[in-house]
Amino acid sequence: MSSRKSHATLRYTSLRASIFLGCLLLAMLLGHFGVIPVAGSSGVVFLILLALLVSAPVSYVVLSKQRDAMSEQIAGTVGGLRARTSQRIAAQNAEEDAAVDAAQAALQRD
Repeated sequence: MSSRKSHATLRYTSLRASIFLGCLLLAMLLGHFGVIPVAGSSGVVFLILLALLVSAPVSYVVLSKQRDAMSEQIAGTVGGLRARTSQRIAAQNAEEDAAVDAAQAALQRD
């Protein structure tokens, strides 16, 4: 697995946070210069919500490649976990079958 794929989730999350912080900074600057009316602590909450609303579609468009890479990474991890779990279950079933067969053979000898 390449380094780019192994850190896809971290890369996407950090870029997503950066886009949000950039939108928040822009909203705060617009509020500071009076373009967006801001009054007290409720105004700060409004600016945060505005930054969330603006950053979501921007991230959706701008980070599509990173999101696809993250999806591949997660799918690969889940697929590996499923394969290991299936192998472990099959091995446990084989052990149980062998124990049952041995017990039945012992009962038939007696």
